[in-house]
Amino acid sequence: MKKHMKKHMKNTLSLKEAQKAILLSQGLYTENKLGTGTQATYNAIKNINYVQIDSISVVARAHHHSLWNRVENYSPIHLEQLLADKQIFEYWSHAASYLPMVDYRYSLPRKNAFVKGDEHWFEKDKKIMSLVLARIKDEGALQAKDFKEPRKTNTGWWDWKPAKRALDQLFMEGELMVVKRQGFQKVYDLTERVLPSNIDTSMPSEEEYFQHLIINYLTANAIGTPQQITYLRKGLKIPIKQRCLQMLEEDLLITVTVDNQVYFALPTINDLIKTKLANIAPPQAKVKILSPFDNLLIQRKRTKALFNYDYQIECYVPADKRKFGYFSLPLLWGRKFSGRMDVKMDRKLGVLTLLTLHIETDKIDEFIVELKKTLDKFLSFNHGTSIKVAKITSNKLILSDNKVKELMSTLTA
Repeated sequence: MKKHMKKHMKNTLSLKEAQKAILLSQGLYTENKLGTGTQATYNAIKNINYVQIDSISVVARAHHHSLWNRVENYSPIHLEQLLADKQIFEYWSHAASYLPMVDYRYSLPRKNAFVKGDEHWFEKDKKIMSLVLARIKDEGALQAKDFKEPRKTNTGWWDWKPAKRALDQLFMEGELMVVKRQGFQKVYDLTERVLPSNIDTSMPSEEEYFQHLIINYLTANAIGTPQQITYLRKGLKIPIKQRCLQMLEEDLLITVTVDNQVYFALPTINDLIKTKLANIAPPQAKVKILSPFDNLLIQRKRTKALFNYDYQIECYVPADKRKFGYFSLPLLWGRKFSGRMDVKMDRKLGVLTLLTLHIETDKIDEFIVELKKTLDKFLSFNHGTSIKVAKITSNKLILSDNKVKELMSTLTA
């Protein structure tokens, strides 16, 4: 591999160049414009391949939060409209996600693997799957609560009722699709009744499938390794690596070196750097309040290597071992991560509370000014009316009590 990479080496990027290329590709650079409304929401999803769905609702859920950061005047209605218009569909990327409907056929290899015996969460129960499928065929779209539980269990969350397990298995195998969500619960119908008639449903060859994964990843992320391209995709690292090397020989890919690490990239990265980055002055750094599940930082090791930002979502960490809080949101300032804030939205009172704001830049005053601008917009996005700050810390400077009060006053004004 090293021999091939050395032969085709075309770029050495500084960390700054790599960061800007990544942020441009992710639609997070301040100069990146996708427009407004439903079409812009679709463009954002298409550009970054998918948007992850998550059930945590401390603030607006991850799929809405990630799109809000990329689409001016984003509203959840836009996502709902795209689903209703069948321009996007719900399936599994590295996690539950919304994906462009035009990419439907590339979900088939995973679905086929489940049909052939791969397990998602549970061992399949073919009898109950048949009963569930027959009922949806006769009655139309249904959700899990429409099925009565045939037996009770007391052993916790993993003992889903059999009908719910069957619905999930049929969904993963491709027999069912999600037509919408009601109260965040999936509503399922037969794929044949959901899928648009003009969608290609032919099984891609291995070469087509691998090339799709590679090109889509690099389009959305600018640079990547085979391990990153196949993140949480079982058994694909070696064949993806081989296909990357073939595409390198075919001049479909190039390699770039960033901080002594070799990455694959599309040849167009040269145009991205030359035409876009050369004409962009250092941004009047806007702060982006990111979801923990944002596409930019879902791969934590990559984020640490390329942005020097060590992030972990701590809602799954025992309370006494948390460093930054239950739901700490990353704060991106320009091209640098400059802090994180643990938040809680009280929807009844309309109060967004910053339980802890942890600042990771020594330009504190400038950072707070920009954070305030974005925080007000974030408050509005979450349908809140006021901001409360409980605690502010910094790993760069010692903050006096008076300084903390001053910063709190700025953020709550």
